[in-house]
Amino acid sequence: MRKLTIIGGGFAGLTAAITAAEAGARVTVYEAHGTPGGRARTAEGPYRTNEGPHALYKGGPHWTWLKQRGLLGPLAPLPPAEALRLRFHRDGALRRTPPLGLLRQTLRGAAQAPVDLDFRTWVTGLAGERTAREAAAYSAVALFHHDPGSLSARFVQERLHRAGSLPPEAHYIRGGWGRLIERMVARAWEMGVRIETSSRVDSLPLDEGPVVVATALPAAARLLGDPSLTWDSGRTVLVDLALKTRKGDPFAISDLDAPGWIERFTAQDPSLAPAGQQLVQAQLPIGPGESKADGIAHAERLLDRGFPGWRERTVWLREAVSQGRTGAVDRPGTTWRDRPAIDRGDGVYLVGDQVAAPGVLSEVSFTSAIEAVSLAVRTELLDLKHA
Repeated sequence: MRKLTIIGGGFAGLTAAITAAEAGARVTVYEAHGTPGGRARTAEGPYRTNEGPHALYKGGPHWTWLKQRGLLGPLAPLPPAEALRLRFHRDGALRRTPPLGLLRQTLRGAAQAPVDLDFRTWVTGLAGERTAREAAAYSAVALFHHDPGSLSARFVQERLHRAGSLPPEAHYIRGGWGRLIERMVARAWEMGVRIETSSRVDSLPLDEGPVVVATALPAAARLLGDPSLTWDSGRTVLVDLALKTRKGDPFAISDLDAPGWIERFTAQDPSLAPAGQQLVQAQLPIGPGESKADGIAHAERLLDRGFPGWRERTVWLREAVSQGRTGAVDRPGTTWRDRPAIDRGDGVYLVGDQVAAPGVLSEVSFTSAIEAVSLAVRTELLDLKHA
C-alpha cells in the first residue's frame, strides 16, 4: 500500500497508522483536536483523570501488540492490601465478600451463554432472580449500561467472566492512558507518519488513497452521509473527585443493588494526584429517562456509605455525562458481526469501538484498526495484480 489517510487520531486511528506505516505506506492522520488521543486522553494538571476507567485487559489482542513494540510502558499494579478493600454494596450495606451466586456466575465462560436470550432471563433460569440481578449490576464495571440484564446473554457473560477473572485481567497504565497515547504518537512519528492536529475533515479525501475513518460513530455517520451508522451504547455519569487521604477508604465499591462503580485510582497509581490526596472516580450508568442529577445522587449515596466525611475532605470535583461513548452493546439476537461493517466500499474503512470487530472495550477499536489496514493492503495488492 502506497498511501493511507486516517481521519481521527485516537487509539484506533493511531493503531491503524502504526500498522500501515509498518507495511510501508505513507500515512497522514488528521486530528480535529489540538492533540491526538480522542477519548484516550488523560487530563493535564495535578489530577490526571481519564474519561472512564480505561482498563487494559491482559488477555486482549492489543496487549501483545503493544508489548512487542515497547508501547505498553510501566503498569500500575494494585497492592494486595488494597485489593482486600474491594467492597460490595448489597441491600443498602457494604460487604467485604461477594455473593456466592455471583462468584459462580463469573466462572461461566461466554460460550455457555445464548446469543438470542437476554442475560437476566438466562441467569434467572440457572441461579435465580437475585443472582441474575446482582450479576448484571456487577457487569456494569465493563459495560457502563443502565440495564445490562436486558442485553444479549452472550455479550454480557463475556464481559462478566473477564471482569471477574482471577488473577485479574484488567490492568492500568501508570500515569493514565495519555502516557500510552504519547508513546504511540512517538512511534508513529518514528515510522514517518504525518499527524496534522487541529485539522477537522468535513469531506472524504478520496484522491489520497484508501481512507480510514477513526471517529466516533455519530461523527462518522455525518462524514459519510450515512444515517444508518448507528449502534446502541451506554450513557454514564462520571464523578471525579480528589479527597484528602484517609486511612481505611475502600479501593472500590461495586453496587449490586443497581449498576454503579466507584474506584480509588490512586490506590494503584499515586502519581495521579498530589501527595496527601487520593483520586476517586464514580461511574454511574443512567437510563433514557434519567438525568445527570440522578447519576450524581447515586454516586453520593455510595460515597456516603464508603468514604466517611467525603464532602469535607473534597478538594477538587468534576462531573460529566459520557453519552454514546461507552462502546457497543449488543441486544439479544445480535453479536459484534451485526454492527456497522469495517469495509464501507470504495476504499473507505470504518474503525472504532462500535463497529463489527470482536473484543471488549478498547479491544474492539484495536481489532477493527488492524482489520481495516489488512483489508486496504489486500485490496491494493489485488488492484496491482489486475493492472
